[in-house]
Amino acid sequence: MSKGDLISVEVAYARPDEQVILKIDVEPDARIADAIERSGICRRFPEIDLAQVKVGLWSHVARLEDPVKAGDRIEIYRPLIADPKEVRRQRAAKAARH
Repeated sequence: MSKGDLISVEVAYARPDEQVILKIDVEPDARIADAIERSGICRRFPEIDLAQVKVGLWSHVARLEDPVKAGDRIEIYRPLIADPKEVRRQRAAKAARH
């Protein structure tokens, strides 16, 4: 398969200390899982467990078996470790004290 037969996509993952967007080329019939595998991001970030994390395309939750299109940004989401409502309450309480 020649380079002209491939499509370009991005695979994105962010931790508090590091954000990565990898540009890769995949076959036109590739699925999200194929693109993630080809990117090598799971080797770079071994904490990613594709059986547990959610993935998305352009901020919309998707499935690993969903197809990708040229120009797509595949995002790997980390699980929340804090309840967002509780974090807002804590910030508001802290701001009220100061």
